Amino acid sequence: MKVLLVEDEPGLVSVIVRGLTGAGMEVSVAADGTMGLEMALNHQFDIIILDIMLSGMNGIQVCKEIRKQNDVVAILMLTALSSTENIVTGLNSGADDYLAKPFKFAELEARIRTLVRRSKAGSKPKSIISIAGLEVDTLSKTAKRNGKTIALTATEYHLLEYFVKNQNMVLSRIQILENVWDIDFNMGTNVVDVYVNYLRKKIDNGYDAKLIHTVFGMGYIFKEDTVDETSN
Repeated sequence: MKVLLVEDEPGLVSVIVRGLTGAGMEVSVAADGTMGLEMALNHQFDIIILDIMLSGMNGIQVCKEIRKQNDVVAILMLTALSSTENIVTGLNSGADDYLAKPFKFAELEARIRTLVRRSKAGSKPKSIISIAGLEVDTLSKTAKRNGKTIALTATEYHLLEYFVKNQNMVLSRIQILENVWDIDFNMGTNVVDVYVNYLRKKIDNGYDAKLIHTVFGMGYIFKEDTVDETSN
């Protein structure tokens, strides 16, 4: 089991790491919210243990940002602020459970195992990437939206997979050429624009939530947006 601990109290970190490691878990540690968010978004974890009071970004902010891109990973909030208002705020930000400080290690371990078991039981296979009703299966190399299978050529699929793996990032035409066509220079071709238009017709036409957007002078961005102001 892979655990990310985002906590800035060295003494508590030492106790938790020692206990969880002894229980057979693999623990990574981030000492502030900014580092914790970066690790959470760039690595796979089964559960994130997130203190509310953190420097950089507080735990509530970190939790909200994680949930924008990952609704599967279990998140357990640690808080010294055990008032009902603070607990509700933590849960409303996307946390699955909370544990008030001080706590007994046995309770922490039990909460972790319960949350991970619940998360895995209700999660989709990791090969599935979802956004706005679109599901891309990176194992079977297939896609569907709102349950309807989308017929894609090999190149269209590779372009779509590159987009969904880089959601909310502005991608230049050169980046797309390098990663989809394996071309590391601009040949003066409009092949990217042509295939983006092919893909738009298949995944965006007929849906209110548009996914492929043009960022003029820069390239494209793949994100959910009901108002498609940038597309051409």
